[in-house]
Amino acid sequence: MTWKHDRGLAPMIATAARFHETHPDVLIEWEARSLSEFGEAPVESLAEQYDLVVLDHPYMGALARAGSFLPLDEHLPAAQIAEFARSTTGPSHASYVCDGHLWALAIDAAAQVAGYRADLLEREGARFPESWDDVVALARIRPGFVSLPLWPLDSLMCFFTLCASTGDPCFAAERTLVSRETGKYALDLLHRLRDCSAPDARSWNPIAIWERMSTTDQVAYCPLAFGYSNYARPGYRSHLLSFGKIPSAGRSPVGATLGGAGLAISARWPHREVALEYAAWVAGSECQRTLYVQSGGQPGSKAAWTDDAANALTSGYFRATLPVLENSWLRPRFAGFVGYQNLAAEIIGDFLSARRSANETLDELDRILHLSIASRS
Repeated sequence: MTWKHDRGLAPMIATAARFHETHPDVLIEWEARSLSEFGEAPVESLAEQYDLVVLDHPYMGALARAGSFLPLDEHLPAAQIAEFARSTTGPSHASYVCDGHLWALAIDAAAQVAGYRADLLEREGARFPESWDDVVALARIRPGFVSLPLWPLDSLMCFFTLCASTGDPCFAAERTLVSRETGKYALDLLHRLRDCSAPDARSWNPIAIWERMSTTDQVAYCPLAFGYSNYARPGYRSHLLSFGKIPSAGRSPVGATLGGAGLAISARWPHREVALEYAAWVAGSECQRTLYVQSGGQPGSKAAWTDDAANALTSGYFRATLPVLENSWLRPRFAGFVGYQNLAAEIIGDFLSARRSANETLDELDRILHLSIASRS
């Protein structure tokens, strides 16, 4: 099971077919679920239905508690695990480590990046924004010219990034999500970005905004959304997208929320050896920088991100956004975090719908954090 986009499904189909060529008695069939299910729905039950699952790192705490997936560090050689840790992009490998065990291999890497239509910026005589002041100025060209995906979960990811980019990330304190000053700064900027975004941006996730930008001229620049290198590949859609660093909040552009995907193996599957062989091969640098990226994937291996052929295929996407990945912010992975994240997304959504003030929003985010902490004790 993976997620329904060429980035998520196509490389898994391609790797399964190649693996079958060298292992004729092994047939791997991949299915896909929606992006919202990938980011919000529980995954523990998937281990009962599927042998191999591509999943998101915030689930690691729940997986560690349930024991439904294999602790890969107990089944792969230590030297191989060390190589994965050394060769993956940014904190991607570390994101799948929880309670002392590795629960998935980082086959895919992503963070919130900026995307733009170079032709539309050039038409307006505008430059790629370096700071948030530049973004606000760019948004004055026309409504929707600057937009970002404001589906509740993605609004929360933007809030996390805006806080972390100031040097004051969320969850740094024990019982407060973030300082009141930073929280208000992030909410105020998020509110301003909502006001300049397209009217239907509240229903967009990252795939939706990249699709809108690559098929229409409505949006020219998006400052924050999980990057998809597919849209930087010539011919993928009618308009080519370019990608780069997120705007700076006065420091270098750091703190983009980490995304990506890892490959996990169900603990119930009897054919562990072949599953481990397939997973380790897919996560290995050679497959990652060749077949995986060539078939539409967005590799977790840094070797692919710096590879000349991979960058030629994606109009330089990987090199342009690598600094963002290397300086990205890693969400917590405690058991229950996904539940907290889903509730927090609703709260941020209420704020953007003017149902809560900034102070009420921050108070409620702290309240549900206290409940989450209490449930873990």
